[in-house]
Amino acid sequence: PAGVWFYSQGEGPTDNGVGSPQPEEEESASGVSDRRAKVIVVVLCYINLLNYMDRFTVSGFIPSYIMCVGIFFWSLVTLASSFIGKEHFWALLLTRGLVGVGEASYSTIAPTIIADLFVKEMRTNMLSIFYFAIPVGSGLGYIVGSKVNDVAGDWHWALRVTPSLGLLAVILLFFVVQEPKRGAIEARPEHTLHRTSWMTDIKALCRNPSFVLSTFGFTTVAFVTGSLALWAPAFLFRAGVFTGEKQPCLKAPCDNSDSVLFGIITVVTGILGVTSGVQVSKKLRTRTPRADPLVCAAGLLLAAPFLYLSIMFAQASTVATYVFIFLGETFLSMNWAVVADILLYVVIPTRRSTAEAFQIVLSHLLGDAVSPYLIGVVSDSIKKSDSYMWDFRSLQMSLLLCSFVAVVGGAFFLATALFIEKDRHLAENYVPSDDAPIIVPKRGRSTKVSVSSVLI
Repeated sequence: PAGVWFYSQGEGPTDNGVGSPQPEEEESASGVSDRRAKVIVVVLCYINLLNYMDRFTVSGFIPSYIMCVGIFFWSLVTLASSFIGKEHFWALLLTRGLVGVGEASYSTIAPTIIADLFVKEMRTNMLSIFYFAIPVGSGLGYIVGSKVNDVAGDWHWALRVTPSLGLLAVILLFFVVQEPKRGAIEARPEHTLHRTSWMTDIKALCRNPSFVLSTFGFTTVAFVTGSLALWAPAFLFRAGVFTGEKQPCLKAPCDNSDSVLFGIITVVTGILGVTSGVQVSKKLRTRTPRADPLVCAAGLLLAAPFLYLSIMFAQASTVATYVFIFLGETFLSMNWAVVADILLYVVIPTRRSTAEAFQIVLSHLLGDAVSPYLIGVVSDSIKKSDSYMWDFRSLQMSLLLCSFVAVVGGAFFLATALFIEKDRHLAENYVPSDDAPIIVPKRGRSTKVSVSSVLI
């Protein structure tokens, strides 16, 4: 990138212009060596895997400090929730909600650290590694939750797996992850980016069409994945009961083979989907600068018919149902790394953490937080009688909403493609104003607020 220089060993600038020996492990403009940067990505990927593994088990210095505290808090609360009895269901809901607080402290910061360590295609590759953890961790959550429950005979033990791994994550984060210089790896030498107030950042983000539209598109991805995460195993089990392939669950323990198989499918399709999404995007970028939103749109629009077929074929063929689920989840997973990359290059470095937080809140609030409940409400409203047939049919009809939402998400990403070039250009060429007003924070040095900052 402009303004960033890399020298091989034995080369480098000196006062007389002659090369001089360099250390074996050089630091880039981010202040972190290339080798250390890759190790950091591995650690962050491991933590993200734990994040989603824990989530689906039941169905500089300052940012590093925040992540350490958040991960320790989420691990501690998860462990505490494993000692709550079924007679205190409200306490389980409370502790699982607090888990989200700890996870959010990590999820909003980790991608921005990767963004400040790498640029261009290398950044995309590192993000793809990081976002492998979402589907892989989710799938492992199903598998671990089901198997630990079978072995221990008590679901509480399933919640005691990730806390110990979380402790290891805190240790790795504290000793391995180094805070990069924010925006240094892509900033031009004549520029210095200044942090602005939270309200200024939010106003700027709301006036960024690519960010807003891609966020709504990503929200539809969260809506669909949230619905499938909670209801797909139950739907498959009810389909088996409806067709006579399985016996109704009248007494615990029940058949959880669908959860294990769905978890395996989620892991495999996540790897395939994230990889294919990144690779297709990289090849398409050579033909059009609108490649990323087009790939995201294609993923959702292709996922919609396969999800529809998986739902409608459930009573006819179990094998066909799993094949269609496999294809649908593969196309759905094409979005994870690509949509994250979109955010990072249409938003200036000093606003990325705010943008990540805004996107996570909106996508969960309108996506996977509400979708399982909405599917259940629609299912209950459709059910005409309390029978195994209507248990299956009502859930089948309500899950069709996922296909519709996926099509809407594809439309959001197609709209993003109309603005992506302009917004990326504005972010890459953002120049703070010299006569910007001063903001005096409670701590740290005073910074200027760019008059043009509300444009990006």
